[in-house]
Amino acid sequence: MKNYYRVMLGKGSSYAEECFAGNFIGTDFEITQDLTGDLPDDWRTFNKKFIPVLLKIRPEKTKIGAGLACGALWTVSKGILKEDVVLCPDGMGRYRVGEVTGDYQYVPDQILPHRRAVRWLSQVVDRADMSEELRRSASSIGTVSNLSRAGFGEELAKLIGGVAGPVLISTDQTVEDVSAFALEMHLEDFLVENWAQTELGREYDIYKEDGEPAGKQYPTDTGPMDILAISKDKKRLLVVELKKGRASDAVVGQTLRYMGYVQDELAEKGQIVVGVIIAHEDDQRIRRALAMTSNITFYRYQVSFKLVKG
Repeated sequence: MKNYYRVMLGKGSSYAEECFAGNFIGTDFEITQDLTGDLPDDWRTFNKKFIPVLLKIRPEKTKIGAGLACGALWTVSKGILKEDVVLCPDGMGRYRVGEVTGDYQYVPDQILPHRRAVRWLSQVVDRADMSEELRRSASSIGTVSNLSRAGFGEELAKLIGGVAGPVLISTDQTVEDVSAFALEMHLEDFLVENWAQTELGREYDIYKEDGEPAGKQYPTDTGPMDILAISKDKKRLLVVELKKGRASDAVVGQTLRYMGYVQDELAEKGQIVVGVIIAHEDDQRIRRALAMTSNITFYRYQVSFKLVKG
C-alpha cells in the first residue's frame, strides 16, 4: 500500500522549480557525505549515528533540532519507498504530485544532494480543494510529513484521482454531541494556536526550530507525541499527550514511553522530563495510576460553543 508524503523542497519551496525540472526530491542539512551504506531500516539507528555528526557541523543546534533534521534526512532518503506519492508545494498555494521511482542517490556539490528520483504527474492539488484538516497537516512545520499516517490517504487518493472537493474524515467513534465532537477534532490545533493563553504557556514554550514551532507531532520510535515543549528557563522538557473524550489508564504508559524517549534521545545534560495528559474526563483507574507517577500532571479540557445576539 502506497503512502503519501508532503515534502518541502528547500525553505519556502526555494528549490521547487529545480526539482520539478530535474525530476527529483532531496534534502541537505549540511551532511556532505554519501549515505548509501548508512541507511538502516529504522530511523532511530540512523539518528543515533548522525545526530552527533550534525551537532559537530552545527554546534548551535539542540539535540531536539538535530533529531528533527536527521529524521527528515532518513525519511526522504530511505523511509519513503518507491511508488510512494509525494506532494510538494510550488510556492503558489498548490502541490505538485509525484511518484518516487528511484533509490537514494548522492549528488555532491549540487542543491539538495541527498536525492530520490521522481516522476512528476500531471495532477496538481490546490490547497482550496483540501479539507481543513488536510490543509493544516500539509502545512505543518518540517521538511517531510507522512500524510497517510495522519489519516488522509483516502482523501488524497480522491483528490489526485480527479474527484473534486474534500471528503469527510471518517471515525469509528460513537458521537453523542455532534457540536462538541466537531470542536474536539481541532483540539490539538486550538491548543497550539492558543498556547500562550493557557496555564502551560506561562511556564513552557512549544519547541521551535529556526524560530518556527516544531514541537507538534514530534516523531519518536513509538509514534509521534502530540506536543513537545520546553520550559522558559530551558531546564525542563514537557511531553503533552491529548486524548479526546475520556482518558484511560493506558495513556499513562504511553506518556511514560514518550518521556523515556525524550530523556534518552533528546534531553541535554541537566534537563529533566515531565509529562501532561489532557482529556475531557478521567476515571478511577487513571487517578490510581497517576497517584504513583509524580512527574505526570492531568488536565481536563472543556468544550463550549455559544452564540450571543448582537
